[in-house]
Amino acid sequence: MSMVNMIRRKCHKTKTGHAGTLDPLATGVLVLGVGKMTKQLGNMMATDKAYETVIDLSGITAGHDEESEPKQVEVDSIPTKSQVEDAVASFKGEIDQAPPIHSAVKVGGQRAYKVARTGEQVALKPRQVMVHDISVTQYEWPLVTIQIECAKGFYVRSLARDLGEALGTGGYCKSIRRTAVGPFSIENAWQLEDLPEYLSQGDLLSPEEVSQLLQE
Repeated sequence: MSMVNMIRRKCHKTKTGHAGTLDPLATGVLVLGVGKMTKQLGNMMATDKAYETVIDLSGITAGHDEESEPKQVEVDSIPTKSQVEDAVASFKGEIDQAPPIHSAVKVGGQRAYKVARTGEQVALKPRQVMVHDISVTQYEWPLVTIQIECAKGFYVRSLARDLGEALGTGGYCKSIRRTAVGPFSIENAWQLEDLPEYLSQGDLLSPEEVSQLLQE
């Protein structure tokens, strides 16, 4: 992963890992561990996440994002804001969700996205995921902006697909932004362009600080 390699270089080739990747077209919080903190990444990966996404209800794509060209769908009736809000609210709680076929889930020992890109049919079984909170913050056809707080394993792109099916419309993500990973929020994150040429211990959270954050 390029970000891991970049931070490894900035830390004088110290061992570096991540606590969960982002989709190729997504932005936002990426938690990295350096040195001994790589051993804590598993715990961080299991924490809750928060996202903001903009979903286009007028079309569909193979991967439920803008990686491929959208195909417009015919909509019998444009849903009202109330209908959209009710449909979005139905995804709160423990739900069954099938991962996108363009995902890293393994199918027969291979990553699903690699199989899908060969043109072979991919069927991924639904699995239970937890959505702690979900709400519409803006809606003007065909775009709806949604904020999500969820547990590990939730796919925002699958939400776009399933929301479209619930409304009788299309559904794909025009943008996905991860705003928090556990206690690590976007407000406290480094911006990529602000990173110094080399990182010192003073630029990083100490193990004690991380432990304190995870306990809060």
